[in-house]
Amino acid sequence: MATYAEMKEIYDEIRQDFRYDHELNGCLNCGICTATCPSAQFYDYSPREIVQLLWTENVEQIYDAMQEKIWACAQCMTCAARCPFKNSPGGLVMIMREVAIRHGMQSAKDVLRPFGRVMLKLITTGNQLSPDMIQPDHFPDWGPNIQKVEGDLKTLRKAIPVRTLQTTDTAWEVSLKTSVEMYTIWEMTGVLKSLEAMDENLYDVIEDFIDEKREDYEDWLESQDED
Repeated sequence: MATYAEMKEIYDEIRQDFRYDHELNGCLNCGICTATCPSAQFYDYSPREIVQLLWTENVEQIYDAMQEKIWACAQCMTCAARCPFKNSPGGLVMIMREVAIRHGMQSAKDVLRPFGRVMLKLITTGNQLSPDMIQPDHFPDWGPNIQKVEGDLKTLRKAIPVRTLQTTDTAWEVSLKTSVEMYTIWEMTGVLKSLEAMDENLYDVIEDFIDEKREDYEDWLESQDED
């Protein structure tokens, strides 16, 4: 359990975000946001509660909401469209989530862990999804419809006329130069630092891969100079 000082530090970081004053203007406590929220129909989540906690600066309950409730938001922004005060509870939740990630909170680790494979795929290939990831075992909630995409993916993929789509390893080919540029963007924007806080093992794997790709790119540039 965090100390009050630690919880206050987290709240202050939320409050200092440059988007905060744009997303929170006040609250009439009318409940329109919660009444129209899809997530509120199925989870212990209320956009109005989030706004009220932040508006009243209830530090301890804000911290408590960051353990589970903020992860129920679907980020559909229906709340922002309906609020008569022009608040954006979804935008506030986004800020809270980012702060939770930066602080390495366990709730963030638990929620993001299933996305580790997607993250690895994105950084190593430049694609979030590839055909070989669409398998019945991975999407049991699709029911019998998932069987329609199962089969000899390599044969099916080659039937697609666009040359760059004839692979099951990636959705499309990404050049080495583009990959290195993406790595630089992720470093400069703090994405890799956030990943390290969430999953250190995955970060180490990806860091080694990035170093290898950069070496390959430098070798390619040298070969171009020689030619």
